[in-house]
Amino acid sequence: VRDNLGFRGWFYFRQGWSVYFAFIFAAVNTLTVTYFLAIDNYPVLKDVFPSFIHYIVIVVLIGIPLLALVGYAHYKRTASFKAEADIHIEANPHMRRILTNTEFMLSMSLQLSELSMRLMNNEKLTNNEMDRLKQLQKEFQKQIDNRVVRD
Repeated sequence: VRDNLGFRGWFYFRQGWSVYFAFIFAAVNTLTVTYFLAIDNYPVLKDVFPSFIHYIVIVVLIGIPLLALVGYAHYKRTASFKAEADIHIEANPHMRRILTNTEFMLSMSLQLSELSMRLMNNEKLTNNEMDRLKQLQKEFQKQIDNRVVRD
């Protein structure tokens, strides 16, 4: 891992800004603007929300559970989060490499376990199985030699 404090600091700043500060700022701004530009000017709405504090309490009591349900649906009930995760893996060469390594190792482990079972049962390996084992070794070596992360 390269130590690049400038880019790491910039990343942490953007996370803090976008996840925390901008969220709070946007929420306060939305509540203020909607109340004083919309609700305050319409007597019918003023009856429902007699003061800014009443408006905040009602919106928070309804909004937080509603938005939590929307967030839950986003992650658990729709295909949108899966699409986002797929894009992150496709766009991140480190994640692509981890995925490739995992798929490769699962395939290799399955094949090696099949051959090991034969040997544990005192069965001789056929020439075809020996060739497959040599091919596995070549594939392992190729994977080891090709340990680069590319865009």
